Amino acid sequence: MSIHIAAEVGEVAERVLLPGDPVRAKIIAENFLEGVRQYTAIRNIYGFTGKYRGVPVSVQATGMGVPSISIYLHELIHVYGAKKLIRVGTCGGMNENVHLRDVIIAQGSSTDSSIVKQVFGGAVNFSLLADFDLLSKAVDAAKNLNVPVKVGNVICADLFYNDYDDPNGTFGDGKNTLNEKLRRYGVIAVEMESAALYLHAAAAQVQALAIFTVSDNLLTKELCTPEERQSSFNDMIKIALETVIQ
Repeated sequence: MSIHIAAEVGEVAERVLLPGDPVRAKIIAENFLEGVRQYTAIRNIYGFTGKYRGVPVSVQATGMGVPSISIYLHELIHVYGAKKLIRVGTCGGMNENVHLRDVIIAQGSSTDSSIVKQVFGGAVNFSLLADFDLLSKAVDAAKNLNVPVKVGNVICADLFYNDYDDPNGTFGDGKNTLNEKLRRYGVIAVEMESAALYLHAAAAQVQALAIFTVSDNLLTKELCTPEERQSSFNDMIKIALETVIQ
């Protein structure tokens, strides 16, 4: 049993899906897995284990942001022996070619978080990358499911709300904003957890991938409802499950 996950060793599968939202974790477990049992509800952050196509799979909520997911990643990997970890969450589209409900697969994760600097002391700008095996299997799974996906670089942000919305600020609307520069450099979406996922996986030499459904678009201002953000992203879940059991 770990500090934040009230499970005995053996109750968590080696294959884990990682939604941020506890309600989404419950929805995934109840609708996609068989023989489900809940192994934790500490802090109302739920974790479940069941089987998908006969293969044990866990679903562990992580909360929001780099610090929160980092806690759960550490315990899942180092206490419970997780080997394949796929984040399933929402993201904000960064250009006009990314639309609501599009599925995004993060090949790489850029970040404004200090997490890389804290690990490497500023000596290198370590590249945060998906596991290629999981990435290629996810693309194949999407093709088999006839679900179009967009694969590319995402930006993992520390701040959801930013209080310096000016022409030179991160989330300003002017032509010189950081978001505009990120778009020009090919970043397709913004979210808040993938950098931690890829860093922890690299350190432990386990497999990790981040898959997202677009819930809003920073450029077009399109937006899903809170209810849609919780419960309506089945394509992403199917791709993740088909990938993690291989």
